[in-house]
Amino acid sequence: MASLDGRTVVSLLREYAQRAALRGGNPYRAKAYTRAADSLAALAVPLDVLIAEDRLKEIPGVGEAIADIITKIHETGTHPSLEKLRKEIPKGVLEMLAVPGLRSEKVLRLYKDLGITSLAELEAAAKDDRIKKAKGLGAALQTKILQNLAIAKSGEGRLHLHRAAALLAHAKDSLRKARPELKRVTIAGDFRRGCELVGDLTIIAEAPKAATTSKPSPADGLQMRLSDRKHFGATLLFATGSAAHVEQLQTLAAEKGMRLESDGLHKGRTLTAGDEAEIYRALGLPFIDPELREGRGELELALKGKLPKLVTDQDLRGILHCHTDASDGTETLETMAKATRQRGFEYFGVADHSKSAHYAGGLSEEEIAQQHREADRLNKRFGKDFRILKGVESDILADGSLDYADDVLQRFDFVVASIHGRFKLDRKAQTQRLLRAISDPHTTIIGHMTGRQLQRRPGYEIDLEKVLRACAKHDVVVEINAHPWRLDLDWRWHQAALEFGCMMSINPDAHSVPELDHMHWGVEMARKGGVPADRVLNAMALPEITRYFRQKRRSVARAA
Repeated sequence: MASLDGRTVVSLLREYAQRAALRGGNPYRAKAYTRAADSLAALAVPLDVLIAEDRLKEIPGVGEAIADIITKIHETGTHPSLEKLRKEIPKGVLEMLAVPGLRSEKVLRLYKDLGITSLAELEAAAKDDRIKKAKGLGAALQTKILQNLAIAKSGEGRLHLHRAAALLAHAKDSLRKARPELKRVTIAGDFRRGCELVGDLTIIAEAPKAATTSKPSPADGLQMRLSDRKHFGATLLFATGSAAHVEQLQTLAAEKGMRLESDGLHKGRTLTAGDEAEIYRALGLPFIDPELREGRGELELALKGKLPKLVTDQDLRGILHCHTDASDGTETLETMAKATRQRGFEYFGVADHSKSAHYAGGLSEEEIAQQHREADRLNKRFGKDFRILKGVESDILADGSLDYADDVLQRFDFVVASIHGRFKLDRKAQTQRLLRAISDPHTTIIGHMTGRQLQRRPGYEIDLEKVLRACAKHDVVVEINAHPWRLDLDWRWHQAALEFGCMMSINPDAHSVPELDHMHWGVEMARKGGVPADRVLNAMALPEITRYFRQKRRSVARAA
C-alpha cells in the first residue's frame, strides 16, 4: 500500500496514545506518544523526507522507539500493537479522554459498567443522573463531567501557549534549514496575537518568486503561507487575524474609498501590501500591536490616538510570587535568587505556601523565621544591586481570613493572598470570601484570582467586577499569573481592572528555575489585555518597590 501522509500518521499516533492510556501501565508512555504527535502536527518538512533521511529523532519528543512506531505506521497504515489495542475498546470511548479531570481508569469504568461509548452518551448519562448512582463513580464525578464537557468541546485541538511556542520554534528552524531561499520566516496566527490557547499554527515566509500554498484547515496542523516581497505585509496581516479585526479594517477601508483584500490595500491603481505598518498608515491608523487585534475596540482607540503603550519583557525589573524547597518548590532560596539575578532582574520575591497548605509543605512560624534569616544572609552577600524580598503566599481560608496571625503577617515585605481550596462555594459566598481577604490590610496581591486552569477546570464563580473594584479601593494588586496553565486573571478583564484603578503584577508562580521564564507568558497576557508598564507593580525598580512595600507596612502598623 502507499505510504500515509503526515496528517494521517498524526491521527493514528494520537489514537495509539489514547488507547495506551486506557490500557494502563506506564502513564508517561501515553504522554510521550501525545507529545510526539503534537510535534508531528507542526512539521515544516514532509514526514516522508524525514523518514527517508533517517531524521525522525530530530523531532522534539521522538526517540528511537517512537521513531520506529512512526515509521511502521507511515509505511503500513497501522502498527501491530495498535491493532491489538483496537480490539479492546470502541473508538468512541477515546472521545471521553478529552474531558478535564476524567482519568483513564474512570473512562474505562464508564464504558464497562455503564456501556458509554461517546461524549454524547456521556453527557446524556450525566444529565439523566445515571453516573452518580453507579458504584465507584458517584455524584462528584457526575458534577465534574457536566462542568467540564464544555471545556472539552471549546479546547479541542488547541495547545497551551508555551507548548505551541516550542512546536512553532522547531517548525521555523526546520523550515529555514530545509528552505534556505526563504526570507522573513515569521510566526503568525493566534500565537502572534498572544492567545492563551493556540489552534492556528501558522508560519509565513517571503519566497524569491511569487508563490502560494493551499490553506489547510486548522486541524491539519501547521499552515505555511508563502508570499513575494511586494505582498508580504498583507499576507502577514491576514495570516495574523483576527477575523473580526480584519473585517473592521475592511469596513474602515470602504468608508475611505479603498478596498482591503488578501493581496493588499487598493486605492485606485495604488496597492499598499509590502509592510503591515504601511497598510495601517494608509488607513489613517498607527500600527496596532498584534495582541490587541481582536475586534474589541482597538480601532476606535487607534483613531483617537489612545492606544496603550504595552508592557514588554524588558520593562520588568523583578520577580514576585515564587516558591522554594521550603514548601513545594524544587530549588533552594539561594539557587532561585541567583537564577533570577542572572536573568538581569533586581529582586526576587519569595512567596512559599502558608501553614494551612499542608499539601504543599506550608511554612510554620519557625520555618518563616529561618527563611528570613537566610534571606538576610544572602542579601548581605548580594549587596545593593539585588535583593530577596520576603513574601508569603497566604491561603485565604474558607471565611476569607488570611493564614497566620497579624503579627506574623506583618513580618513580610509583601503578602500574596490566594484561594487553594473550597472552590465550590456559591458565587455570593466565594465573592464575600475574596472581599474579606482584600480588605485585610496585610494583603498586597491577590494571586490567581479566579483559580482557573486552562483545559483542566473553569474558574470558581465570583462577581469579578465587585472584586476588582474592592482591589482598587484597598490598594490591593491584581496578579497576572504567568504560569501557562493559569494565565489568570483572564486578559479580557484587564481593561476593567485598569479602569477601576487597579495595579497589576506579572508573577511566574515559579516552583523551579526554568519556571522563572514563565514571566514572558504573563507579559503576553498583559499586552493582550492592554496593560502599560506604569500599571505593573514589578516594573518598579528596586528602590521604588521597596519604598512601596515599606509604606504599605507602615500604614498597616498605624491602623493597628
